[in-house]
Amino acid sequence: MKKIIVVGNGMVGYKFCEKLSQHPDFEAYEVTVFGEESRPAYDRVHLSEYFSDKSADELLLAPSGWYASKNINLRTSELVIAIDIDAQTITTHKESQYAYDYLVLATGSSPFVPPIKGADKQGVFVYRTIEDLDAMKAYATKLKAAGKKNAAVLGGGLLGLEAANAAKELGLNAHVVEFAPRLMPRQLDQQASDMLQAKIESLGIGIHLSKATDLIAGEDCISRMDFTDDTHLDVDMLIISAGIRPRDELARNSGIQVGARGGIYVNEKMQTSVETVYAIGEVALYNEGIYGLVAPGYEMADVAVQQITGGDKCMVASIDMSTQLKLIGTEVASFGDPFVENDEIVAITYENKHSGIYKRINVARDGSRLYGGILVGDSSDYNSLFQIYYNVMKIPENPEDLILGSRGGDNILGSVLDLPDSAQICSCESVSKGAICKSLEDGSCSGYKDIVSCTKATTGCGGCKPMVTDLVNETLKSLGKEIKDTVCEHFEFSRQELYDLVKVKKITTFEEALQKIGKGCGCEICKPVLASVFSSIYMETANKQPAIQDSNDRFLANIQRNGTYSVVPRVPGGEITPEKLIVLGEIAKQYDLYTKITGGQRIDLFGAQLHELPLIWKALIDAGFESGHAYGKSLRTVKSCVGSTWCRYGMHESVSFAIEIENRYRGLRSPHKLKGGVSGCIRECAEARGKDFGLIAVDGGWNLYVCGNGGATPKHAILLAEKLDDATCVKYLDRFLMYYIRTAGPLVRTAPWLEKLDGGIEYLKKVIIEDSLGIADDLEQEMQGLVNRYECEWKQAIENPEMASRFKHFVNSDDTDDNIEFVALRDQKMPKPWAS
Repeated sequence: MKKIIVVGNGMVGYKFCEKLSQHPDFEAYEVTVFGEESRPAYDRVHLSEYFSDKSADELLLAPSGWYASKNINLRTSELVIAIDIDAQTITTHKESQYAYDYLVLATGSSPFVPPIKGADKQGVFVYRTIEDLDAMKAYATKLKAAGKKNAAVLGGGLLGLEAANAAKELGLNAHVVEFAPRLMPRQLDQQASDMLQAKIESLGIGIHLSKATDLIAGEDCISRMDFTDDTHLDVDMLIISAGIRPRDELARNSGIQVGARGGIYVNEKMQTSVETVYAIGEVALYNEGIYGLVAPGYEMADVAVQQITGGDKCMVASIDMSTQLKLIGTEVASFGDPFVENDEIVAITYENKHSGIYKRINVARDGSRLYGGILVGDSSDYNSLFQIYYNVMKIPENPEDLILGSRGGDNILGSVLDLPDSAQICSCESVSKGAICKSLEDGSCSGYKDIVSCTKATTGCGGCKPMVTDLVNETLKSLGKEIKDTVCEHFEFSRQELYDLVKVKKITTFEEALQKIGKGCGCEICKPVLASVFSSIYMETANKQPAIQDSNDRFLANIQRNGTYSVVPRVPGGEITPEKLIVLGEIAKQYDLYTKITGGQRIDLFGAQLHELPLIWKALIDAGFESGHAYGKSLRTVKSCVGSTWCRYGMHESVSFAIEIENRYRGLRSPHKLKGGVSGCIRECAEARGKDFGLIAVDGGWNLYVCGNGGATPKHAILLAEKLDDATCVKYLDRFLMYYIRTAGPLVRTAPWLEKLDGGIEYLKKVIIEDSLGIADDLEQEMQGLVNRYECEWKQAIENPEMASRFKHFVNSDDTDDNIEFVALRDQKMPKPWAS
């Protein structure tokens, strides 16, 4: 039996063990793994979640029992200190010796601590292990007890920003100090970095760029960082995240070849200069590069397993460093070469400072291929863009469609089944499209859960989950199999099936639904879905079953980042009388509310405390206002221009029609929010083609557009019908909205719903206009029933003492929340930044 020793039980060391244990010849090997930490391998990618909702045990990649079940000897808290390459033995700090036939070095890396005077003071930490995080937690508690709260992170790269978020999670005022002139200089260009910086600063985290630290000042403990430009930053705690250094000392001391700047030299087989010794992960120097991502490390582990067991798999010559992640709540991704731009390659950029979105793609000037790109604020298209780049696929005739979306509403990638079988769907686990499809086609897997269990796809960073889901569904569909899109474990039905069951069985409460068609006690996924279904069928307001609503619907208001709420009365079509404007002003003044006119042509009032909401709404309802449903998955606004009433270009009276439509569909609950627009001429002042439904006046009536939306992934609405009179417009809208409500999945807006609809817009035209399914009358009657049953839910709440009783900060007390703080902003107020 051959003996394999693995030095290092990090993520890559664990992956080697997992891959080896799955090999058919695994029983021919005796495996011993040494880890210097006290616990088995854990997920460092999601280490920051240890500060929020994950325990150390939940971060484990596998418990100790897993190693035992595989007959792998795991020795934790034991450090290997020497290798004898001639005798083929290793020695541990316990003076124990072990012989090997193959040695795998997976020692990873250690944090680089710059040679700054004072770096050894108390209060200076590195961000690498769970023990590091525990030490930071304890020190932060000590600081806060002493009235100190300022923390800094040295390094503005990926880990540095994660560390800044960790400091913020500890309740400290966080700052990021970066030597370079921008954040994440290796992944982002200046515009992308500026966008990310603005997002992070909006959360109250300070950013200090182009700063070289000269001294960490203080007596025994850190108190200040002095910079070479004669400025300084007062800090009570410092987290150093200035890069990594390969832990190659074992190899270096034993005579194994290492690089001049660190790292153990390996060939394409992951062999070092000693044939029986392999190196994988962040300690391996391959093609003069050190790779700090999980995906290349896992690939190295697989190559080492294949080589040791007699296979011929080798590393590819060029390792792709594309990444997708979420930093402090902000989506960030880069792929290919994010910076290249020359005579042959041009950059196309999209920037939306209002939404905090920046996108860049680098394409050939002749439009032949995609070379790379950057996404900040919205990385939903990353998987599609990566596949187009990686597989050198044809790009659209208008390359800007890749980041703006197709004007025809088509998916830029087309069908995921069009990808080559070699396309890598999950980079972390090196799972190809062919592997997923074959598992479904040969019957070894029957659905998404089986694919995850069998291939490990989606279990790394999780960024590939949407594409894996699409691929599984499309493959099953091509095989003629039913695709079961269930809501959750408590209801094994899709939202559409739940809708039908609730309606047919006349179910009216969540408890009754669990009893008749579900199981268990329910969860935070199925409760809001059933709440939406009840509202869509019975026009039930959120007041009837508040316990199953999400937090915004429960309190009939959007909660803001400092724990206060917004108040948004409906202003149909944007038309409002001077008297009502005065009422809004008086209420805002009385309760000291921040006021803003929105893009939906109404006035939002911000900063109301929970107990104030009924008082404010009582005054608004007495003045003739009603709920604007800004908090609900329902109709928000129907925007209008001034139309032919005032405008010299106006062709139709858009304001009156917008008011009629908004009043018709007010309170209408749906799978996601709905927005409409009515433009009185083709100059499109109401931006009707950026809405879920939009009307544009033309000679002979109205053109009706559907399934557009703004937001992070804007889509133009598509023409459904032309030159309609008012009554026909309403009829088609009734049918369209009810069909969407009946068939869309939870939290699916109209644009992606249409993209997934078999037959697309042409099929929708047949259903809505030609009544191809024979359900048009039913759809119209259902909509009219909902319209007839409309009630203002805020009016209900203030008139019913039992309903009004839930609007208080504490369950067992009428005390108000005295911890809410505001600061001045242009003669109004804003929430005090979290880090202040």
